[in-house]
Amino acid sequence: MVHNPAIDPVFRLATLEEWNSAQVNGLVPEREIDTRDGYMHLSTRDQALETANIHFKGINDLLLLEIPVVPIAKFLKYELAPKRGDAFPHLYSSLRVTDVERAIRLVETGDGFEFGEPL
Repeated sequence: MVHNPAIDPVFRLATLEEWNSAQVNGLVPEREIDTRDGYMHLSTRDQALETANIHFKGINDLLLLEIPVVPIAKFLKYELAPKRGDAFPHLYSSLRVTDVERAIRLVETGDGFEFGEPL
């Protein structure tokens, strides 16, 4: 499947605790890497599982937050991640709960994460 950055949603990996915190304060929390790099790290659907397998092994309450591109487009840039050899979506703004269309559970199996059911 070919990714169309103008219309295809982007995704944020988040723990259930992070998502619950976001529900209270209205913003998806940033991580240390986001603050250091100056943008929020996001993924395309095709990149999300690999990112989960690399950075979130052993997290049993991992979610994938689906974010429509149109409302955040002016703050979104696709930039090369040299270690991965691919352009990733980076959000140069806060991510509001209202920007998230839905949260999808990720299930860790013996082979890594798989897409689960929406919350």
